[in-house]
Formats: sequence, structure tokens, C-alpha cells
Amino acid sequence: MTEHVIAVVGSSPGVGKSTLCGALARWIGGTGTVVDHFEESDVLTRAPFRAVAEEFAGGAGSVRPRTLVEATRAYVEQAREDGVDVLVTDALIPFVPSLVAWGHDETAIAQVVRDLEEAVAPTRVSVVFLHDAPEAALRRAIEREGPEWLDWYVGKLGRSPGTRDVHDLESAADHLRRESELTLRVLAATRWNVVVVEVGGRDAAQVEQDVREALQGSLSDRT
Repeated sequence: MTEHVIAVVGSSPGVGKSTLCGALARWIGGTGTVVDHFEESDVLTRAPFRAVAEEFAGGAGSVRPRTLVEATRAYVEQAREDGVDVLVTDALIPFVPSLVAWGHDETAIAQVVRDLEEAVAPTRVSVVFLHDAPEAALRRAIEREGPEWLDWYVGKLGRSPGTRDVHDLESAADHLRRESELTLRVLAATRWNVVVVEVGGRDAAQVEQDVREALQGSLSDRT
């Protein structure tokens, strides 16, 4: 039976989610634990998320919350059947950035998260929230991806119903601050283990060490 979902999310692009996910998957897998590393792009390619990809590509540019919940349920159930012990997911659960962009309010998002809780039960869930000043994280993303990335990111948000007020770096940073506060509020109401890690000026190895220490108790039987 799948024992644990470790969902890594963050306050902004450029905060280090993907780097941390890869490191955690290698660490946990190195103990002999069967790990599935769900990368951010997998939401459009994994079989349990086929309906998500089809809805998104169907023209609306959004996905119904029920579809997200059922796809997540199917993903965890498939992992159980496949004998996977730990799922490490990059920007998956609890889908808050997507739900905000698609125009859902806090009440609706909180309900989606409650539905996700039921969908993945009884599997344990730890949500690792990487937090950093959005301006700093966005600048790192620009340095990594190139200056044209900001135009793409701002344009993507500006075209979505819930984020149409985003039009430049400053407004994107303001949006991400509000979104982070919302994410932490809805997570606080769950039964999940929520681990908030401040990134600041620390490197990836330091962040990974903090997360490993925070997760050690729940993984101690395997790591």
C-alpha cells in the first residue's frame, strides 16, 4: 500500500521545487523504498490524468475541480496497485495556483482541498511549502530561463480569469504573495503534515537538509 505522498509546492516559480523533488526522490529511493517521482509536466502525460489533459486541451483552458480530484484519486490508487511506497510530487496537490487562475474563490478552493483529503485517504500526506520573497524567486526564474520567460509568465497569468490583474513583475509578485497566504490558510485546515521552509538566500543543499530533517520522523521506518 502506498504509505506517503510528499507534495512539494512553493510560493513562486524559481523557488526550487523541482530541484528539491529530485533530491528527495533520490534520497528516499536510495533506502530501498519504492518511489514515484511525479514531475510538474506529468499532469498532462500520466494515464490517471488523461481526463485533465483532455479537458484542458478542449478549448476552455481550465479543468473542473472534480476532474482534478478524481485524477488524483486514480493516481494514488494506481500507485498502490503498482506497489509504490512513497509518491514525491512536484506542484501537484493541492492545485491552488491553477484553481486561483481559473477564477475559483477561497471557499471553493477549500472545498477542493477537503475533497482531495478524502480522495487520497488513508495515505499520509506531507505538503512541503517552499517560501521566498516572490521578487527574488521570480528573478531567479528569469536568470534561469531567460528574459523572455517573464513575458510568457505574465502573459499566461494575464489571460486567466482569476489573475487578469497581472501585467508586470510587480503585479505578479503581489499576486504570488496573496496566493501564498491563501495556500497556507487552506492547508492549515487539513489533517496533512504541512512543512514550511524559508528559502531566503540559502542554497538547494541547505533547503534539502531542512526538509529531510522535517520529514525524518514520518519516514523513519524506511530511511
